[in-house]
Amino acid sequence: MYKFMSDIRVPFGSGMQSCSIPAEFPVEWILPPEIAGSDDPLHVIEEALNHPLDFKFPDQVQQVTISVNDKTRPVPHHLILPPLLNWLNRHGISDDKVSILIATGTHVPLSPTEIQSLLPDEILKRVRCISHDCDESENLVFIGVTSRGTPVWVNRVFYQADLKICTGDIEPHHFAGFSGGVKTAAIGLAGRKTINRNHAWITDSKAWIGIYENNPLREDIEEIGSMMGVHFVLNTILNEKKEVLYALAGNPQKVMKSGIPLVLKVCTTQKKGLFDLVIASAGGYPKDINFYQAQKALTHATTITRKGGTIILVAECREGSGNQAFEEFMRGVKSPQEVFERFAQQPFRVGPHKGYQVARIVQDYRVYLVSHIPKDIARSWLVSPHESLENAVQEALSEKKAPIRIGIMPFATTTLPTP
Repeated sequence: MYKFMSDIRVPFGSGMQSCSIPAEFPVEWILPPEIAGSDDPLHVIEEALNHPLDFKFPDQVQQVTISVNDKTRPVPHHLILPPLLNWLNRHGISDDKVSILIATGTHVPLSPTEIQSLLPDEILKRVRCISHDCDESENLVFIGVTSRGTPVWVNRVFYQADLKICTGDIEPHHFAGFSGGVKTAAIGLAGRKTINRNHAWITDSKAWIGIYENNPLREDIEEIGSMMGVHFVLNTILNEKKEVLYALAGNPQKVMKSGIPLVLKVCTTQKKGLFDLVIASAGGYPKDINFYQAQKALTHATTITRKGGTIILVAECREGSGNQAFEEFMRGVKSPQEVFERFAQQPFRVGPHKGYQVARIVQDYRVYLVSHIPKDIARSWLVSPHESLENAVQEALSEKKAPIRIGIMPFATTTLPTP
């Protein structure tokens, strides 16, 4: 009879998934540094606004647009937006001159009900709030082509404003290096053709987690943001509990240059070698709202898993795959090689690129998925579906013999193991 350790518990949606692991299989936790959130996050944000980096408020501002992330990002809008509007008021900008644009990128535009759930009532009463639609051609304007050949289509309302502001969080991103800065607008408020062309750079080896300099995809994002004319950025840096640690405001490039070292301080943990089995949670809701978002945790998990090892991705996926084009692309494929061949035969599109990313991982690792995704659909994504972490662990361990190394990443998307 096995002697079990204490239960392993990792985030899953708004709750947890748990499992027991036999004592002969010791586990190691891979966690970001434990840093307590600010006791006064509003003060942190107000201080950033009052001391912006390399920014002078422009003259003759008639219209302001603010780009905010949609429901797939854990951005504390209730903390960011009220001080930001008050800061604009102090500079003579009344609320009726401000529009908030929800940066959906290629995600489905938010309904009025979803907008009400996303943004504080105070904000909805003060300013106009619009959800971006990357396919609504009459609301897009073409402004040129980047040096890497990306045609830049941008939300018309955003582009025509005198002062263009981006909000969001800075954290590791699985192919853009880091989120934050101009990305909320450069991708979130762009047309589909722009996003498709930019994301085609995911096949470059430097388009990877934690690489900001010389990352061609991120450099293209910076150029798109510059062409759009993003003037000002307000970014927060959160801990794994989604609490505010830092806030930075001002010139987009200066915010990123100052913010990335802080993110590394928050997210970086010493790499403990390679593991045979890694249990990786995307970090709970909203990071595991759908597979499209939760898949990012797999990239982080591969950094500590030996080739041929097993990764158990724990992600509720209450909204399914999150991308119909991804589902259609993966329908009927039987192997990673078939995915690569199908991907190479088609023009690059956002959605199928997730299939390419998954295939790159499953060709080197066995992947289990603990989620609410129907099993037949999950299997079509070349992963092994499980309804509970307990069942997934039991099956994974039945294929392995002690001693093996087991790693636990409860906040995989905000954990960056380094040598």
